[in-house]
Amino acid sequence: MTGGSALGGVDLSGVRPVASVASVASATEDAEVVARVAWSALAEPGDSGAGALVAALGAARALELVYAEASGRGGAVVRACVGAVAPDELLGLQATVDAGLLRWGPRLDRTDVARAVERAEAVGATLLVPGDPDWPERTADLGDHAPLVLWCRGRATPVFERPTLAVVGARANTLAGAEAAAEITSSAADDGCAVVSGGAYGIDAVAHRVAIAAGAPTVAVLAGGIDQLYPVGHVELLRNVSRQGMLLAESPPGTRPTRWRFLARNRMIAAMSDAVVVVEAAARSGALNTANHAAQLGRPVFAVPGAFSSPASVGCHRLVADRRAELAVEPSDPARAALGFHDGTDSQEPVPLRSSVEDPDVVRVLDALGRRPIGDLEAARRSGLSVAGAADALALAELQGLVRRQRDGWTVA
Repeated sequence: MTGGSALGGVDLSGVRPVASVASVASATEDAEVVARVAWSALAEPGDSGAGALVAALGAARALELVYAEASGRGGAVVRACVGAVAPDELLGLQATVDAGLLRWGPRLDRTDVARAVERAEAVGATLLVPGDPDWPERTADLGDHAPLVLWCRGRATPVFERPTLAVVGARANTLAGAEAAAEITSSAADDGCAVVSGGAYGIDAVAHRVAIAAGAPTVAVLAGGIDQLYPVGHVELLRNVSRQGMLLAESPPGTRPTRWRFLARNRMIAAMSDAVVVVEAAARSGALNTANHAAQLGRPVFAVPGAFSSPASVGCHRLVADRRAELAVEPSDPARAALGFHDGTDSQEPVPLRSSVEDPDVVRVLDALGRRPIGDLEAARRSGLSVAGAADALALAELQGLVRRQRDGWTVA
């Protein structure tokens, strides 16, 4: 990498491995690639503030100006956007920067691009950015919530050139649910679809295994870093997925999976798919989160019916009752919808996204806590919240009896 200049505290001269680990379009500047990696370390997946700044200024310029603002040069971002952004949007832009600095501030001195690249190279991963031939273009539908980079293991075949069907569902599936997932996945493979899921126990695992057995490309979207194969019981399965399709991760290598990152991961599964089918889902299943994202994005959503007395089917029935999903009558229904959406012959009206039952900030701080007590600042660093946001979430969790305040910090109650 040329130049050797410092960009917002990130020494570009020390991250030459990016050039070898990244498979990027030839027109993409190395500085932009490095800055996108740095942004992915600063901001949690789906951070709309980071996405808006990168879209308006480019990753490198936005990063440089954010560090300038953090160093006391107030208004640097807004001044750079004068003429490029409508005047009535500048005030909102400053508010976006101010709120973002509260979230990103605890990590500004811990952005290690070179370390992320080293960890990726250690597991044979590559880096994807928008414009790369293997980049899932449909993720652009997420707007400012779209991923800035994706770390990849695999790419045995050109996955996203073909229709993609997301098959998701309960971890604690029933035998009937596994059979339904297998039939739906087999039908999708026969129709030439790629199969997307999350690599989890239960329905996800059935979908991946059947796709592999059928010779169809399959994609597992991870909630942590590309070097964090999770769950540990699926290490071999995930390696098989990478041989026949790809593993994708939005967070930098070394990032551990957490509950809120699973929720953020679900939006990716929905966005990169042409249709989504929920095979089984309890009343508060994460699969419902994926379905809601898909409905919001206008993707066809299907739900598999089950016995009305089965807890594993309550979520599916609710999706249909609320008209947020179609009933999957035949195993081929979801694949046919994916084919139609991919070809542009079938479209869906976007559905407003339902709010999460659990407070997402409380989920984040709970996952940030470990065995040893930690303070508000460390909780903010681990969770990706601002210090004030982490403190508020911890206070709410304390009221709910979920955490305990000790003399030297917070612990799980």
